Amino acid sequence: MNALALSHRAPSRALLIIGILLIATTLRAPITGVAPLLGMIRPYFDLGTTAAGALTALPLLAFAVVSPFGALLAREYGLERSLFFALMLVTAGIVLRSRDAAWCLYTGTWIIGMGIAIGNVLLPSLIKRDFPEKVTSITGLYALAMGMAAALASAVAIPLEHFWGWRHSLGTIVALPLAALAVWVMQVGAHTKPARDTAAPPHGGKVWSSALAWQVTLFLGLNSAIYYVAIAWLPTILQDAGLSAAHAGSLHGLLQLATAIPGLLLGPILARMKDQRAAAITVSSISAAALAGLLVAPEWAPLWTVAFGIGSGAAIILGLAFISLRTRNAHQAAALSGMSQCIGYLLAAIGPLAMGAIHDQLHGWAVPLGVTVALALAAAAIGALAGRRRQI
Repeated sequence: MNALALSHRAPSRALLIIGILLIATTLRAPITGVAPLLGMIRPYFDLGTTAAGALTALPLLAFAVVSPFGALLAREYGLERSLFFALMLVTAGIVLRSRDAAWCLYTGTWIIGMGIAIGNVLLPSLIKRDFPEKVTSITGLYALAMGMAAALASAVAIPLEHFWGWRHSLGTIVALPLAALAVWVMQVGAHTKPARDTAAPPHGGKVWSSALAWQVTLFLGLNSAIYYVAIAWLPTILQDAGLSAAHAGSLHGLLQLATAIPGLLLGPILARMKDQRAAAITVSSISAAALAGLLVAPEWAPLWTVAFGIGSGAAIILGLAFISLRTRNAHQAAALSGMSQCIGYLLAAIGPLAMGAIHDQLHGWAVPLGVTVALALAAAAIGALAGRRRQI
């Protein structure tokens, strides 16, 4: 009887893992696949640099607004149905974004951001609840799947554009949420609640008045802002430095792969550390050095791209880890998670818009890159505080 039960359970767990990995492929690629195509989208709709930057900023604003309410949705309708709804939003947003109208471009982008926001909050909760003994390994696989899908979307964007035009190139990303929906539909019958420490709506209280909570929030927010500036503008920066659109797109894809590397390596390293000050300073400093390298020696762009991907990917993972490490219980973790995601994504949304506006004013990338270097160094300084072995 036990053997029979196990034989039924194993495929269901395997199917659940496949579904998790397929959902992970939809959480970054629909955003990152836009940047290589901005050179075609901007003249088509006559967009300025700032308006084009909004295509990256809008999903991040959606993250800030919607993420804290993902837990409420899951408590009402269940994790599985809420994730299915998130996939439907991403699918609808991709289809709408590919239509031949500027309002569709922006509205579709916002809808994609809403769907990804729900998935970002609920997928880690699902992993923690259903695979408590394998959180690190499943999370590493999920980060790798997310990075590989984002890399593929960036790398194939220009080749597909040559064949079908930018609209159809952008629309092909819909294959990812459709594949996830086809597998996840088998989970919709379940109606289970999220883990207790899933991010809840931000509210006042002791966490918001804690200096340590603000240090964690700013470390995550500054590193997220730097990362999304690169996501939005790296292909344009590289093309302005003389690289072809296809080469710039492939390096943008390489950046996504590089961000996945820390997800496989950082967990065991952090487990051996008494505190995380050295790690926080190191990863933010790597990002600063890579951004400075793009500014002074763009001919070495592949090296700087990989370095930045590793540094920024590790910094964001470390920032998320601080949410658990710096809190005493699940309730406090949920409050800090809601606070850090709300403020962090707002900072991340401002980044691409601000750098685009500076570029429009000064007609170059030297000052925007200099500002991002300064932000990375500020993150290193804040990380020295957030990384101390303390709790709120």
